[in-house]
Amino acid sequence: MPDLMINNRAYKVTGILFDKDGTLLDFIATWGSWSKNVFSELEQQLKGRGISLHPDLIPSLWGTKHGEGGTIIDYDRNGPLAMGTMQDLYAVLAWQLYTKGLSWAEAMELVQHCKKHADRELERLRPARPLPGSVDFLKSCKAFGIKLGVVTADETEAANQHLEWLGIRPYFDLVIGNDLVERGKPFPDMLQLACRKLAIDCSEAAIIGDTNGDMRMGVAAGAAVTVGIADAAMGSSAHLLLPDAKEVISHYSQLKIRSQAHED
Repeated sequence: MPDLMINNRAYKVTGILFDKDGTLLDFIATWGSWSKNVFSELEQQLKGRGISLHPDLIPSLWGTKHGEGGTIIDYDRNGPLAMGTMQDLYAVLAWQLYTKGLSWAEAMELVQHCKKHADRELERLRPARPLPGSVDFLKSCKAFGIKLGVVTADETEAANQHLEWLGIRPYFDLVIGNDLVERGKPFPDMLQLACRKLAIDCSEAAIIGDTNGDMRMGVAAGAAVTVGIADAAMGSSAHLLLPDAKEVISHYSQLKIRSQAHED
């Protein structure tokens, strides 16, 4: 069994499960673009109904931080956009539309319309970028025969599509989206299902993610180690955002695979 080396500590693993957004993919590049299109279309649709949204509403609903012109420049790693399912986001947005006087049915129809518009734009633009060092680490894992999987709050079909855009789908033995389990993160269901399909024990798997939902999922499933990826700018506050991470890194270069035969 190879060793996963993190911050000079060794963990024996046969499989590694990755979150997708913010862990393999640049979160802002993909979901910042998608969210901007959701809300720009929503603004146009509401304008025709004589309804306006307060500028501060979007950051409070989505857990995002905005720069000039409303561009999303950062996000709350433990907020709705980062951790929520699509169904969660629909409900959050529909509730606000309901408070503006729309019926619940009309609100859900409008949310679905805006989501489909944003999906089409995402497909057209394909603004997906890998996190620095992630592809090299995936290559190293495969070279040592480690089983790899993705466990994401996104839907499975969309997750596969995003990984294909990056050209990294072939590295993974499976992709488990929120639609394949009864309970999503922070519950252990996705990790447990992935390990069953990979024919490994959860205690032989590492989970790598960027939210505490990922870490709590790993702890609940009994993973060998929970690894949190944090922006270097977070500094010591990373441990506050990822309290259930056993290890915290800021770059994939801090992860190494070492063969069992390695001698110190």
